[in-house]
Amino acid sequence: RVTLGKKYINIINMKKTLFLMLALLLAVGGMAQEKKAKKEKTYNEKGEIIKKGWNFGPLPVVGYDADLGFQYGVTCDIFNFGDGSRYPRYNYKFNVEASRYTKGSGVFRFYSDMPYVVKDTKLFFDVTYFYAKKYEFFGFNGYEANPFDPNVFEAMWNETTVKSGYHFINRNQFRFVGSMQRPFFGVPNLNWTAGLAYYNTKVDRINLEGYEGQKTLYEDYVNAGVIKKDEAQGGNTTQIRLGLIYDSRDHNSDPTKGIYTEATLVGAPDLIDRKGYSNLSYTFLWRHYIPVYRDKLTFAYRLGAQNRLAGKTPWYMINNLNTMFFQKMYTEGLGGSTTLRGVNRNGVIGEGFAFANLELRWRIIGFQFINQNWQVGLNPFFDAGMVTQKFREEEMHTIASDPISGGFGYPLYDVEGKEELHMAAGCGLKLIMNRNLVVSVDLGKALDKRDGKKLKTFVGFNYIF
Repeated sequence: RVTLGKKYINIINMKKTLFLMLALLLAVGGMAQEKKAKKEKTYNEKGEIIKKGWNFGPLPVVGYDADLGFQYGVTCDIFNFGDGSRYPRYNYKFNVEASRYTKGSGVFRFYSDMPYVVKDTKLFFDVTYFYAKKYEFFGFNGYEANPFDPNVFEAMWNETTVKSGYHFINRNQFRFVGSMQRPFFGVPNLNWTAGLAYYNTKVDRINLEGYEGQKTLYEDYVNAGVIKKDEAQGGNTTQIRLGLIYDSRDHNSDPTKGIYTEATLVGAPDLIDRKGYSNLSYTFLWRHYIPVYRDKLTFAYRLGAQNRLAGKTPWYMINNLNTMFFQKMYTEGLGGSTTLRGVNRNGVIGEGFAFANLELRWRIIGFQFINQNWQVGLNPFFDAGMVTQKFREEEMHTIASDPISGGFGYPLYDVEGKEELHMAAGCGLKLIMNRNLVVSVDLGKALDKRDGKKLKTFVGFNYIF
């Protein structure tokens, strides 16, 4: 027990050190860009320094995700505030990142957010390559997927231990998203949007050393016919997106009041692979920021839903959240750092899903350091979500009714398992620079052991909404 206690203390200390390192790196970046600045400072009515021109934030990437491991690499945020008249809004922002996680994932990314480069037009581009040697796959339809792990069962039967890869796959993905936004017939805060997206996804069983010869849920689903042979190893996806956005927020990255709502229709014609996986779906998001006490305390919540309207969706795309613009690098759910913090990543996937995030954002203190505006905040949160449209329900019921003849000897689907809300709760700590760059630490725990037993920690950038 003493050894176990020391272990947890070491983990907590390590996470505290990680957050302090991120804060220090931000400070060094800010110091580097301002050390030669001699110009007179200008302040707004809140006493904040009005940022003008270019701001550079080259930083080593230091992060942590309970599902991915420790993150390391390099990144650079580039802001242009123009003459400062829009501060804290920026004229445009660029970001480049190359990083990897200790559990075998990595990312190379470039994105740009340009709200004022073209008159009355917001432009957004994202080009990203993800690779994941241990990508979570817990089956379809939430609690109706059987959590049974035959590798663990076999090890227990033989009175040994095993590091199981049953719920993992190898997945690589290239993503391109381009979106634009323009005013909708002069209606205040209302905009029409259009975009194109392309995904190239490659999937295989987990191939890491130490997992050779193990069973995997992915291969069981392929052998059972739930995942079709022509989609088993991934494929190409093209999307055409049209939508409406209402945005009355006072800030982009750290809003204290306003509403952001997005309704997007997504058509995915199977133009490249031509295997019959064309589909039509919709995505709806509602984000509301309610000031409780001036700009110091804000109640923020997000409601989201996504459903297929027509056609067929390949299995490797059903967890993709199809939004026009996004703050977080990963746009997948449900479960994990961007949707249900504390629930297993990809633990709640189906043809359609709904979710909610509730946060109380308290900006504890604000100060100025190295010619930058800083704030420290806390955000206790509650997350919930569930599958609302089941994926390939007929095939799943077939393998549930006759698992033995399928050659498995154990059920892949629990017909008695009823899908219901998956919930998690926790608290976050934020360090905010110039109301745009947010260093984030979130700790969340699932409220049902089926969704994960451990307290999970996520260190990175930005609020999740």
